[in-house]
Amino acid sequence: MSETIKQRLFDHLSFIYRYDEPDQLSAQELMFSEETLEGIAHRMLEAMGVDAQAQTRPTKHGEIWSERDVAVITYGDSILSEGSDAPLLRLKDFFDSQLADTINTIHILPFNPFTSDDGFAVSDYLAVREDLGSWDDIAAMAQSYRVMGDLVINHCSGSHEWVEQFRRSEAPGKDYIFTAEPDDPLDDVVRPRTNDLLSEITTPDGKRYAWCTFSHDQLDLNFKNPELLLEIVRIIRHYLDHGVRIFRLDAVAFIWKKIGSNCLNLPQTHEIVRLLRTLVDAAVDDAVIITETNIPNQENLSYFGNLNEAHWIYNFSLPPLLVHTLVSGDSHYLKLWMMSMPPAQNGTAYFNFIASHDGIGLRPTEGLLSEREIDSLVGLMENFGGKVSYRALNDGKAKPYEINIALFDALQGTHDGPDALGVERFICAHTIMLALEGVPAFYIHSLTATRNDYERMERTGANRGINRHQWDAEELQHRLSDETTHHQHVFEGLKALIGIRKNQSAFHPNATQFTLHLDSSLFGFWRQSIDRTQSIFCVSNISRETRMLPINSINLISTDNWYDLISCQAITEDTKEIELKPYQTVWISNKLINDSNQEGRYELPLV
Repeated sequence: MSETIKQRLFDHLSFIYRYDEPDQLSAQELMFSEETLEGIAHRMLEAMGVDAQAQTRPTKHGEIWSERDVAVITYGDSILSEGSDAPLLRLKDFFDSQLADTINTIHILPFNPFTSDDGFAVSDYLAVREDLGSWDDIAAMAQSYRVMGDLVINHCSGSHEWVEQFRRSEAPGKDYIFTAEPDDPLDDVVRPRTNDLLSEITTPDGKRYAWCTFSHDQLDLNFKNPELLLEIVRIIRHYLDHGVRIFRLDAVAFIWKKIGSNCLNLPQTHEIVRLLRTLVDAAVDDAVIITETNIPNQENLSYFGNLNEAHWIYNFSLPPLLVHTLVSGDSHYLKLWMMSMPPAQNGTAYFNFIASHDGIGLRPTEGLLSEREIDSLVGLMENFGGKVSYRALNDGKAKPYEINIALFDALQGTHDGPDALGVERFICAHTIMLALEGVPAFYIHSLTATRNDYERMERTGANRGINRHQWDAEELQHRLSDETTHHQHVFEGLKALIGIRKNQSAFHPNATQFTLHLDSSLFGFWRQSIDRTQSIFCVSNISRETRMLPINSINLISTDNWYDLISCQAITEDTKEIELKPYQTVWISNKLINDSNQEGRYELPLV
């Protein structure tokens, strides 16, 4: 049965603010009567510009994404020049000149004023950093590309107006920061950092202890106050008005706290995601919510909800498992994980990536790799120049949380050491990612094959700086046009592969996927288009040695004609096996190409 948007929103709010049994509700929560929550629902709809009496709409079933969707993750100032153009305009120039026919989605990492953590300590959610550009520049980007923006809503900067009000015990900020007491039972709290959880702040009302999941310059927000949630809704509307259509909920798993619990993935957290989904779906037809939850695989999957939470979720287990596979030459663990992954239901999709502005997360390997294998991977990455960031455990010890390293350096060799196959290994990783179920996303420094930036790491004092290089525009242009550089080989090779992917219906983010059972030195899976007209067998040699792929190990229907989409070589009745060079991939399809406007022939350097 249909219901009004207002009724659904009221149901969300009732769950969030009256979830616990009455004797467990705080005095503040008991104040949230039905009348109060109805008023908040009305104000939220008004802020979002949605008719309160409008009927809820059926769940979108994938109409707003397809095999042609490819994203790039970048900071607004990843490419700089000495000219007068704002970095956001310079970035758009780069995409327009180099990638306009290749990608259609740009994730601009936090572009708000900030005080630390490279943008993730936001001091003003409604502004664009002056040194980057303006909202007009964001809107201009949105005219040509789908723009993803970060909602850093777990915490704000210690310099945010709300925090200043908190320090002065002034409304509304005095109730917008989450606090606890040093003697509260906090031992079970799960955190990704090693600094003290609570930060002592002196206010006119006495000492208060702000909750800081990440750092003492990142104070957690108090979502137990619905007025704060209303502020977040207003921020979302502001982003929508300036062209942002994909909302990345940063660190969303931590946003609701309950003293005495682990404060991770709590029921109210999921309900807040549902509430935001309801509002965004009601406001526009083409918006997407994506949850950033760098946590173990099963917990991450829970953010799909019942088709009512995230449209997309980050496939966090993919980066560490794929790197492990390629440096070990053994696909066993990657294959086991793939076999256990549920297909995303229509209306949802995986967001596949293997590098980002952060490091290679290790929590998503929990239950997938043994401690010995994780330690071995960490040690190898340190040998390749990487750094390791840690998180605190309940017993006071620290445990590796993520590996900080540029992906090109991470794949420079194997457990036997560096070798001459780094480019091939690097492209192989992305060829696998491109073919997997889901929407592929490339970190800009993967497209440009950027190496570890030790100077930036030292200057910023943060391990993550190693993978946050800023290119000079002229130097980058020179590297990408010089055929002798690894940058040019990787850039052109990945662009060519993306061009193939975008024309295959079997690579739709929701097309069927099954894992193939092959030799452990090979990794393969089968994709079939939603209409069942196209099949693609994707097989990669993930080892340093040449391997043979027996044709009878994959199910090539005899009545179809089969081709390798990458080389355009035909697979004939006489073909008994295919030779795969180290890190070579084949995409064996019963259709050579699905777009009649294309030539059906691609030049792929080093693929």
